[in-house]
Amino acid sequence: MPNHSIRKLIILGGISIIGIIFVQSYWLLKTWDIKDKEFDQTVNIVLRNVAERMSKYNKTLLPKTNLITRQSSNYYAVNINSKIDANLLEQYLLQEMARQSLNIDFEYAVYDCSSGELVYGNYCSADIVDEKTLKKRNKLPKFDELIYYFVVRFPKRESFLLANRNMTLTLTILSVFAIGFFLYSMWVIMEQKRLSELQKDFINNMTHEFKTPISSIKIASDFLSNDANVKNDTRLSRYIQIIREQNQRLNEQVEKVLNIARLEKDSIELKKEIFELNQTLEDIINNESLKLKTGQILFHSNASRQFIYADKLHFVNVIANMIDNAIKYSAEDPEVSITLNETEQQLSIHIRDNGIGIDKENQKKLFNKFYRVSTGNVHDVKGFGLGLYYVKNICTAHGWQIQIQSEPGYGSEFIITMPKMRPA
Repeated sequence: MPNHSIRKLIILGGISIIGIIFVQSYWLLKTWDIKDKEFDQTVNIVLRNVAERMSKYNKTLLPKTNLITRQSSNYYAVNINSKIDANLLEQYLLQEMARQSLNIDFEYAVYDCSSGELVYGNYCSADIVDEKTLKKRNKLPKFDELIYYFVVRFPKRESFLLANRNMTLTLTILSVFAIGFFLYSMWVIMEQKRLSELQKDFINNMTHEFKTPISSIKIASDFLSNDANVKNDTRLSRYIQIIREQNQRLNEQVEKVLNIARLEKDSIELKKEIFELNQTLEDIINNESLKLKTGQILFHSNASRQFIYADKLHFVNVIANMIDNAIKYSAEDPEVSITLNETEQQLSIHIRDNGIGIDKENQKKLFNKFYRVSTGNVHDVKGFGLGLYYVKNICTAHGWQIQIQSEPGYGSEFIITMPKMRPA
């Protein structure tokens, strides 16, 4: 993946994370605010009903204003114009809270006018409460402006509100996990990118270092092959020929690796030119036929004299790679046929062999880098698995299409389709 793509991915990911955090925080606060308002409204209903029942029991009138005062988030005072029976108050509180389905712990106190102090009532809970909680009596603040009143405090208000937000908390936790997974994925991508760059640098340096000894071996073998003593010795001539062939093969493999490195860096430049297709194909076939010990390469053209605008060097490499693969994966006597077809809009080059064929599963991965079709326990087919990867990338760079038709045991046919060049 190019560096600019990774930068874009990181920026977009960072914006997404900030957006998720902002939206999640907003909804958390919004939900908390809504739940708090619902809680406050429910408590006001409960306390108002209790006050009305106490007023009715004492046969007094309730004050028209400031009936219920909320001093803090969990602390309320109820102002009534009569004395308060603590036992009756607790009974009314429990009944009204049950009626409103407000299942939460509370504690209450009643203001004693004679002593001027709040007399602690009780700690009420629907659950079993330990003795320490019952013995612990919080000193509740007074309201100096009120005379006959009682106070109610909800010590577990926060946990009560959180208990009713399971879905929101679950989504929040999932969001945190998603953000953590994204950050971990970005770290993995960056680490893989770093290792990939190290690998590419190593391969590039290694292949460039190979060029010097390869050139030296070629010069030395050419010099030896021209020596009179070597020419007169059949065995030495054969050894020199082997050295030259293997050196040429090694040079071709190094060139393939270098070409792939250029493709991956997007630094390859297509030097397009106009050339005649039939003649170029014939020249390629003549050169490749020299490598054959047995078998043949046939060429048939159903097209008139056709010119194309392409990088000739890469075009020659593509066709040579295809023929080389056809020969490597063919039987003892390879027969490769190359056909050039013409339609009204396009040209197509068909390269068919009598080889082992390729099944559907392998066809899907055939153009992947370093992928080679398995030949079982036989390893007589040499190569890096870069040939067809190179072919695919060159075809894509030119805007050509390449496809394969093959069945195991019936050979393979590769088809390269390209648009016809319009006459000037």
